[in-house]
Amino acid sequence: MSEKISWRHLGALLVVFALGVAACGDGDGAGTTAATDEVTDPIGVVEVQPGDSVQIRAHQAISGAVSFLGTDQVRGVELALEDFPEVLGFPVELGTPEDDLCRSEGGQSGAQNIVAQENVVAVIGTTCSGAAAAAVPIYSAAGLSVFSGSVTGPSMTSYILTNPGTPGENYHEGFFRTAHNDEFQGASVADFVFNELGFTRAAAVHDGDPYTQGLATAFQGFFEILGGEVPLFTAVDPDQTDMTALLTDIAAADVEVVYFPIFQPAGDFIITQKDGIAGLEDVVWFGADGLFVSDFLGIPESEGMYFSSPDLGIGENVSATGVTYDDLRQRYIDTYGEDPTAAFHAHTYDATIMVLTAIGEVGVVGSDGVLRIPRQGLRDHLADMEGFAGLTGTLGCLDFGDCGSQAIMIAHHTDTSITDLLAVEVAKTYGSEDFE
Repeated sequence: MSEKISWRHLGALLVVFALGVAACGDGDGAGTTAATDEVTDPIGVVEVQPGDSVQIRAHQAISGAVSFLGTDQVRGVELALEDFPEVLGFPVELGTPEDDLCRSEGGQSGAQNIVAQENVVAVIGTTCSGAAAAAVPIYSAAGLSVFSGSVTGPSMTSYILTNPGTPGENYHEGFFRTAHNDEFQGASVADFVFNELGFTRAAAVHDGDPYTQGLATAFQGFFEILGGEVPLFTAVDPDQTDMTALLTDIAAADVEVVYFPIFQPAGDFIITQKDGIAGLEDVVWFGADGLFVSDFLGIPESEGMYFSSPDLGIGENVSATGVTYDDLRQRYIDTYGEDPTAAFHAHTYDATIMVLTAIGEVGVVGSDGVLRIPRQGLRDHLADMEGFAGLTGTLGCLDFGDCGSQAIMIAHHTDTSITDLLAVEVAKTYGSEDFE
């Protein structure tokens, strides 16, 4: 943008980086061999016996309407383990991923299943904020570290722009993410709609999930700060199929743009049914990363839409493993036989590498050959990471677990024959520095 958006003069100061040493590493880790076999930790020590494996787990949406999101991230974990297969000489085992269903029920049941398993150190997940809100309290109480590549709801960490220094209502110790905080995404969309598209009247639609509601709320708040109006802020049921009433309400609100940061299949029904409603002929439709997926881009009625998404212009970024994103993407295609189906596999790769690096740096191999991993020590080390080389950018953890680069792009989808996310036109990009 031409000028920075000065949210700070409204009392919104960004949280400063937590103090700590730069963390980087390779597949060998950087732990120590103890002169004594005693390692203490206030919330427990995981002991990995000689010949056993370091246990991590994936908790992602791997069935249902948004399975392409979770499957994409499980693949990110699997590719990360190819590049970082062991820690301090101990192999890393992923086990069987749990299904978060992108719902609170899947978050709760999957977390209960994982904490019941012996010696799990960390979890890569969840896919969705609604699942995370139910899962993270269970993981936190059990002493596990949880690192998500796609949970973006501000309530899971903090309202980083509007209420810095205060944890969100769903924050629990031990939760981290490489995904952006949706306050940045909401502010980016508000700026683009108001300053680039020149619109002053918008509708915002969510489905009650902490992610969708949080992002719609962030958009509304920042749009109104800029001088825009949101005469319609409403919700749909995620299982709703008939969108006639919603679309009629949108037409009656006389808006220029609709921001609906929801998931499939509800998003599909909105976009395919809009053409039958009078008064919507000139309305611009704007989705978010939950709809910026190959399946949705192939729907004919999606042509002309805008999407907010994590910035995918990361091809030459180099991970601490020495792999570039271009390398990873080609390996993904070669391994799974298709282009990446969603936008967060690289974030999940980064989350996995950060966790394994930290385990290697806090773990201690005793004289008895046992690897001991302090649970609180791992959390503290993750919280202190900064300057970490990720595929998604230079990463470092702020207060309350935001570790991502906060890079957002606005994509303009003008051709439904193009379903490769990287091939969609980029209209604008934003970084955290734009909101200082």
